[in-house]
Amino acid sequence: MNRAGSFVAAFCLAASLAQAQTPAARSTPAAKLVPEQSEIGFVSRQMGVPVEGRFRKFAANVVFDPKKPEASSITINIDTSSATIGDKDTDAEMPKAPWFAVAKFPTATFESSAIKPAGAGKFEVAGKLSIKGVSQNIVVPVALAQTGTTSTATGSFAIKRNDFKIGEGEWADTSMVANEVQVKFKLTLTGIAPL
Repeated sequence: MNRAGSFVAAFCLAASLAQAQTPAARSTPAAKLVPEQSEIGFVSRQMGVPVEGRFRKFAANVVFDPKKPEASSITINIDTSSATIGDKDTDAEMPKAPWFAVAKFPTATFESSAIKPAGAGKFEVAGKLSIKGVSQNIVVPVALAQTGTTSTATGSFAIKRNDFKIGEGEWADTSMVANEVQVKFKLTLTGIAPL
């Protein structure tokens, strides 16, 4: 067999092996997010007082089998321009460069890398959180509850806003706005197999 023939044969073998090793996640249908019953919020502290906010627009690509979490995947895309705390002046500031810099970084993303069981109806989701051009590996505890054909995934985790350059310049000082921000979520989904 000549060199070209060997290359073709090797390519075909590699392709067939890749197909044979396709993750089970690809055969699991994607779940469907129910936006009106879902929320992603955050709690920060300004001069020691908790301030609650939320993102009004986000999308989720969830391929999840509770019995095969290791073969599952989750991607969340958040429209950072949709951040609100319900105060007109603050809401107008958040899209600007010191905060979310929406013009340059319109989307924050979480993409899972590994999912493992952590008890009845509980899972640990490891992945990469990317905000404002900065990515960090995090582990998110998730609780999954099911009613009929509807599944609700809830959880919370903390981030340090300065790690993601949220609040630059004079706002990097944590005496006014605390460094720690608590992120909490509720994702209501259809199309997930029973626990």
